[in-house]
Amino acid sequence: MNSDVVRGVKNLSSWRFVPKLGLVCAALLLAGCAGGPGDLGGGPQAVPTDTFTGSETNISSLTAVIAASPRDPVAYNMRGTANAKAGRLAAALADFNQAIQIDPQFVQAYANRALIHRQMGKTDLALADYSRAIQIDGSYDLAYLGRGNVYRQIGNISAAIDDYTVAIRLAPLNAAPYHNRGLIYQAQGNHQFALEDFTVAIEKDASQPEPFVGRGTSYLSINDPRNALEDFDIALKLNNRYADAWAKRGLALEQLGKPEDARKSYQTAFRLDPRLTAARDGAVRLGATLVD
Repeated sequence: MNSDVVRGVKNLSSWRFVPKLGLVCAALLLAGCAGGPGDLGGGPQAVPTDTFTGSETNISSLTAVIAASPRDPVAYNMRGTANAKAGRLAAALADFNQAIQIDPQFVQAYANRALIHRQMGKTDLALADYSRAIQIDGSYDLAYLGRGNVYRQIGNISAAIDDYTVAIRLAPLNAAPYHNRGLIYQAQGNHQFALEDFTVAIEKDASQPEPFVGRGTSYLSINDPRNALEDFDIALKLNNRYADAWAKRGLALEQLGKPEDARKSYQTAFRLDPRLTAARDGAVRLGATLVD
C-alpha cells in the first residue's frame, strides 16, 4: 500500500485527503495485481498475501477510520483489501458488500469483490460483478482484465480474448492483458501470436517472470531451445523458486544435448514442487534418483 495512503489512514485528521489515493490503491492491490504462476493481473486461484497490508496494525487503523467515518465506502474498500491480503476472505467480502451498499456506483469495490468471489469458486458472481463494474465505467480496464481471466478460467476463450483486447486498448502500458492473451494463443497452438504478446508484455514490464516463462514455452514448442533457455534463465533470476521454469529449463537443456545440466534443473524443480509431473518425468528419464 502506498505509504502516503497509510499515513493518511493512521492520521484521521488527514483522512479527507485520502479517498482518491484509496481508490487507486485498492484497485491496484486486488482488481489488477493479484496473480499466480502463468497468469498476471487477477490470477487463477488466490489473492496473494501481503504481511504489511494485511497486518493487524493496518487493519486496526482502517477499522478506526471506519469508526470515524462509518458512511465512507472508500474506508470499507481499503479494509476489504487489507482483509483479503490477510487471507480473511469472508471479512473482505463483507467490507466490499458494505462499500457497494453505501455507493452502488463504486466500480473498484465491484472489481475487488469479483476477485474474492473468484477465489471462493463463485465464477458466476465474479462475472456479474466485473460486468457491473464495466456497465458503470466502460473505461475501467482492470474490470475487463479480471473478467477476461474468469472467462479464460471457465473456457470461454473468445470472450476472454475480446476482454483482454479491450483492456489493451484502454491501458496499453499494462503488461497483464498481453501476457494472458498470449497464454490463450499458446494453448491454441498459435505460437507466433503468443510470442508477439509475450514480447510486448516483457517490453511493458520486465520485472515479472511469467512472461519470460510463457515466451520460453512457446520457443520450445517451435523447436527453438536456445531462445527458450535464455528466457527461462531470466525468469529464474527474477524468481529462483519458480518450479515450472526450472522444469522447462531442463527440457530446453535436454533438447540442446546437455543431459547433466538438464538433470540438475529437473531435480531442482522437483525439490521445489514434488507434484510437478514434468520435473519428475524429466529427472527419471535422465537417471536421477528422487526422494519425495
